[in-house]
Amino acid sequence: MPVTGVRRRAATTDRCDSMSDSMSDSMSDSMSETPDLERLLTQRLAATAALLERVRADTPLLAATVDAAARTARAIQAGGTIFICGNGGSAGEATHLSGELIGPFLNKTRRPLPAIALGFDTSATSAVANDFSFAEVFARQLAALARPGDVLWALSTSGRSPNILRVLEAAAERGCLRVLITGERGRDLTGIADIVLAVPSGETPRIQEVHLMLGHFLCEAVEALAS
Repeated sequence: MPVTGVRRRAATTDRCDSMSDSMSDSMSDSMSETPDLERLLTQRLAATAALLERVRADTPLLAATVDAAARTARAIQAGGTIFICGNGGSAGEATHLSGELIGPFLNKTRRPLPAIALGFDTSATSAVANDFSFAEVFARQLAALARPGDVLWALSTSGRSPNILRVLEAAAERGCLRVLITGERGRDLTGIADIVLAVPSGETPRIQEVHLMLGHFLCEAVEALAS
């Protein structure tokens, strides 16, 4: 083999060895940066426990939650429907809670309770988003289905999503009880909802965890009072 060929092979081998060493170093660095998962879990559990203690000490929030449960139950007893909506993780919680109300939550012998998670008719939702705007996806469906005396539970960690603000406006126009379930940033939004349940946190995952706990309480209370 010519000398130049040997030199090229040697240079190529050197580059490959260099790349391999670089990848090995990178993998070693990545492994050394792997978080302590047990410690991380303990930290997250502690953060959630601390937030639940703040919730338990938040007298206005507790009173508002009981009020929301009682007024929702009265609406159901009078023949009303609960509409629930949210974006992202809050959309998942909306379907979760509607499922708890339609199916049994704790009492498997009670009647199904009327509940609709807005935004899950994909044809209607995409048509409204395409022809109007995404801000209208909940409001237009609510305007089509809701009657005076119905209830809206709107979940939003910030309370400021345009489609949440718009559906609260539409609910007022339809004569519905408006319950905004939000976080610390939404605490001052009492002018756009009849009841504001503001979790005292600005951290989205922790807010959503408490939202589900409050939602479960609302379902349990409505189930007990209205079925």
